[in-house]
Amino acid sequence: MIQRSYSSDGVVLSRRNYGEADRILTVYSRNYGKLNLLAKGVRKPKSKKRGHIEVFSRIRFSASRGTGLDFLTEAETVDSFESVRKDLRRTSLAYYFCEVVSKITREEEKNEQIFDNFIDNLSLLSKRSDLKSIRRYFVFKMLVILGFWPENKKLDDVDRVLSEVTEREMSSVRIGKKMLA
Repeated sequence: MIQRSYSSDGVVLSRRNYGEADRILTVYSRNYGKLNLLAKGVRKPKSKKRGHIEVFSRIRFSASRGTGLDFLTEAETVDSFESVRKDLRRTSLAYYFCEVVSKITREEEKNEQIFDNFIDNLSLLSKRSDLKSIRRYFVFKMLVILGFWPENKKLDDVDRVLSEVTEREMSSVRIGKKMLA
């Protein structure tokens, strides 16, 4: 029997408006991988979920299965990474992390190591100032976890290998490089 509702921790990768008051969220969750969820009515001013579904926020959510998209039923912020949001350079890097996870993973492909790497590096953004090395380490670790690069082999150009794997260049890579120069 298929489970009708489920809960997990996740990070909001992206969101886009849908209809008059709804949003479609892309969330990378610990237990279910990358999901697209329909958040009904969250663009209304009185919505209780509205503040919890910001991009690169870590959330605890519940959802129910739908015929097309699954529906977000509850959302609670675990960590909004407030110190990252206050710094433009850190914020651009957090958006870059979201784009990398979104492009390199597939729908509903569960991988707790990716989730943990994502959360660890978002946390590092708020604590450390060596943003270039955090960026390089994040991409390197993602490539290792997914089996695209051996862990004990040195990787000189993470952007080149990442673009070969995804077969496209990240749209935020230019911004990230300029911000970190």
